[in-house]
Amino acid sequence: MNIDLKNKVALVTGGSRGIGRAIALMLAENGARVAICGRTQESLDDTTTAIRARGTEAWSFQCDVSDNDQLERLMSDVIGATHQLDILVNNAVTSESAPFDQLSDAQFRYHIDVKLMAYIRLARLALPHIAAQGAGRIVNIGGMTARIVAPMRMTNGVVNAGVANFTKQFAGYAAQHKITVNCVHPGYTATERIMQIFRKEADESGRSIDAIVAERTSDIPLGQLIKPEDMAAAVLFFCAPAAAMVTGQCLAVDGGSGAAVAY
Repeated sequence: MNIDLKNKVALVTGGSRGIGRAIALMLAENGARVAICGRTQESLDDTTTAIRARGTEAWSFQCDVSDNDQLERLMSDVIGATHQLDILVNNAVTSESAPFDQLSDAQFRYHIDVKLMAYIRLARLALPHIAAQGAGRIVNIGGMTARIVAPMRMTNGVVNAGVANFTKQFAGYAAQHKITVNCVHPGYTATERIMQIFRKEADESGRSIDAIVAERTSDIPLGQLIKPEDMAAAVLFFCAPAAAMVTGQCLAVDGGSGAAVAY
C-alpha cells in the first residue's frame, strides 16, 4: 500500500496534544512536512521538536480556532511559511460534560464555533491552496456522539453530527478539485481530555476514576481504550495515495463499541 507523503505539506489543528499530536507525528514519519496549531506555546514547541526529530520540517502557530480572524491569520501564516498545502486535518476540539438543564446557549455556541464552524471556515480557507496542488486531502475528526446518545455530552453530539454531515456535503463539492474529504470518529481515546471528562463523571457520580474507566472499557468489545496512534493510523490512510478514490466517508475507530449500523 502506498502511503508515501514525501513532498506533501499538512496542517493539523489542535496538533500539539493528544490525537492531534499523534496525527502530526505519524504524518511526519511518513514523509510529510507538518504545520500545527494550538493554544499553548509550550506544548506547540514540544511537538514541533518531536516532528523535526522524525527528519522533516515543522512549523507551529498559536491560534484560537473559535475566532475567525485568527483562522484567517493562521492560514496566511501557514502558506507564508510552507508555500503550499496538500492536507488539512481538522482536529481542534473542546468538550462540555453536563446534563441538558446545565448547558447554556453560550456553551452550545462556543462548542459549535470551536469545532463545526472552525472546520467549515478552515476548509473554505484551505480549499484554493490545496486545489492549486492539483489534488489533496481534508480529514475531519468527529466523535462517536454523532452516532450514539450520550446524555452528559449533548453539545458533542450536536457538533459531531454536524461534522459528519458537513464532511459528506463538502466532499461532493471538493471532488471537482480532486480533493477527498473524510471523517474519523474516535471512540474513548486515552488522552488528557478524555481523562478530564472521566474525572468529572467520577466526581458527579461519587465513584472513583478507576470505576469510570473500567465501565467505559467494558463497553468496548476489543477490551481497551483507543490509543491516539490508532486514530492517527486511520487519518494516515485517508491522506495516503492509496485512498485516492475514498471520499465522503465516516470511519469509526472505536474498538467495536458503536452499536449503530452505519451504511
